[in-house]
Amino acid sequence: MILNNVIKNTVRILILSTLLVGQAQEIDLLIKNGHVFDAKNNLDTVLDIAITDGKIVKVAPDISVNGVKKVVDATDLYVCPGLIDIHTHVFVGSKPGVFADGINSLSPDDFTFRAGITTVVDAGTSGWRNFPQFKSQVIDQSKTRVLAFLNIAGDGMSGNSSQQNIDDMDVHKTSEVSREYSNLIVGTKIGHFEGKSWTPFDKALKVGLKTDTPLFVECHLPQYSLKAQLDRMRPGDIITHSYENISERMPVVDDEGKVHPFVLEAKEKGILFDVGHGGAGFWFDQAIPALEQGLWPNTFGTDLHRFSMNAGMKDMLNVMSKYLNMGMPLNEVLLRGSWNPAQAIKREDLGHLSVGAEADIVLLSLKNGKFGFIDAAGNRIAGNRKFEAELTLRAGKVVWDLNGLAAKDFKK
Repeated sequence: MILNNVIKNTVRILILSTLLVGQAQEIDLLIKNGHVFDAKNNLDTVLDIAITDGKIVKVAPDISVNGVKKVVDATDLYVCPGLIDIHTHVFVGSKPGVFADGINSLSPDDFTFRAGITTVVDAGTSGWRNFPQFKSQVIDQSKTRVLAFLNIAGDGMSGNSSQQNIDDMDVHKTSEVSREYSNLIVGTKIGHFEGKSWTPFDKALKVGLKTDTPLFVECHLPQYSLKAQLDRMRPGDIITHSYENISERMPVVDDEGKVHPFVLEAKEKGILFDVGHGGAGFWFDQAIPALEQGLWPNTFGTDLHRFSMNAGMKDMLNVMSKYLNMGMPLNEVLLRGSWNPAQAIKREDLGHLSVGAEADIVLLSLKNGKFGFIDAAGNRIAGNRKFEAELTLRAGKVVWDLNGLAAKDFKK
């Protein structure tokens, strides 16, 4: 009996020693002293984050630096989940940088990490016919996590003639491809249809019902009123370009500066409103009164493409900075850049800093100074605060380091 107890105690000591050694060696990168913001876990305070093998292994105050391979001092910085941009165009075609329909797309890695973005959702650039090409050509080649809304049009945004072909909008095949690539396809997109028929809209809705995914409505449908679109949509469906003000489309704010009651009713019903800034999709005369009257965007989709990034939109941090200077509280801005979009696309494995989660993290500085922000109409507002991405981690690896926070000091 005594011998058995000695053996058992010895085994326990060996197991404990092994665990302690493992713990001493487990931290590849330690982020210290940063203001951690994680809406899912209700964190909004100074904490440390430990990372090993690309995963978050500990979130706590004052984690020891003993045995840590690399320490990053995040003093005075916000440490947030990697940002999620749910409206982009990143299907680079056979000619570098160009869709088949002539819209200039972007290779994601060239523009995401410098803006703190670790996940993008391509908004319907591909359809059921060419999604496999998009996957092999872009998704599989990118460090950025690339997801997609599958266009109800079979060839996606491949030109006006094919986009208008209702017969090529196949509910069965779109659903089939969505299920086959369910780890990448997060919903169905309707947009850029110029006819008067509701058939494309209804077909896209049917795909959403079959696959239990949201419909992403790009408001390029001037033949349909905004009210008619919102009435057709289900709770959890997403409308983008929410603060657009182009004459042939019905804006969310009327001529007297009041948000239409049917828009507020749609929000109450559970329809999600995405910014979808783009080159023409965001106007201060819509966004500011909407914000003041409670029609806040759920997500900060940018509608990223070559034209929008060189116009008023610029990048997701610029859009977030606009809202910060328009009066949205800081924690609400960060929520809409991280956990909200993760929930909107039903990817709750993303957008948070839970132990065990993939270490997609951004360290943000909040600059104080004199800044200007531009809408799609060329209007400007002044602001005194602006976000900047200091460091971006994708799966625990440094993919953007503005000021060398994770670099070695040079010694002569």
